[in-house]
Amino acid sequence: MEIKIESLDTIHDAAKKFIAAMDQTTIFAFYGKMGAGKTTFIKAVCEELGVEDVINSPTFSIINEYRSEKTSELIYHFDFYRIKKEEEAFDFGYEDYFYSGALCFIEWPELIEDLLPEDAMKVTIEEQLDGSRLITF
Repeated sequence: MEIKIESLDTIHDAAKKFIAAMDQTTIFAFYGKMGAGKTTFIKAVCEELGVEDVINSPTFSIINEYRSEKTSELIYHFDFYRIKKEEEAFDFGYEDYFYSGALCFIEWPELIEDLLPEDAMKVTIEEQLDGSRLITF
């Protein structure tokens, strides 16, 4: 499936379409170059899911935990950009999060590729020549 984000003004519409297509999947691996909009899109998805907390990149903490005010559902947001080796994911117990049944949004999953569950949904965000973003999953 593809979703095009024309501008930041339409990102929440794209987030709603993404949520409608999520089905029963709980693990989402977001691929894209630096600055492609992974964090910005995950923020919009979390807001549409009912998260009222401040949503930002977990670049330094590796993981942020949010809770939907609508459903009380837990949402985990990972950013593996700063890990040096896969073993670091074991140090914070990635399995407890990935196999919890909670939604997991993962940035820079290529750094822990072998640890991703088989049913993880691959989501690619690419900047287009016109500045829009194309999301494919």
